Amino acid sequence: MQRLIGVVVVIAVFGGVGYWVYNYNTSPTGGKAKAEASQSAQAKEAATHDPEVGDCVTVEDPDGEPVPTVIDCDDPKAEYKMGERLVGAGQECKSTYDYGIQVQQSRGIDYTMCFTKV
Repeated sequence: MQRLIGVVVVIAVFGGVGYWVYNYNTSPTGGKAKAEASQSAQAKEAATHDPEVGDCVTVEDPDGEPVPTVIDCDDPKAEYKMGERLVGAGQECKSTYDYGIQVQQSRGIDYTMCFTKV
């Protein structure tokens, strides 16, 4: 009798774990889908603060720790247009640019973004 109870407990545990794994991988509103959606949203948010040459931006906290946000160039809030990205630590923008942001990364390559006023 005790052996039968042990077998039933083992089957229940494996069934529960199997159901959890199945649900985690197939549920459209939770588990794996939720984690992937969160990563996608984080990547999309990060991309809005990493302009490419030619993108227009508005800069939050320009005199402190500036954060550029990519916006449409026709937007009245557009302050600067990115003209150049200089790769390497300590790069300085040429005098033809109105504003520069140096980006220092703990992992990756440091760079400087150079902007002209819109």
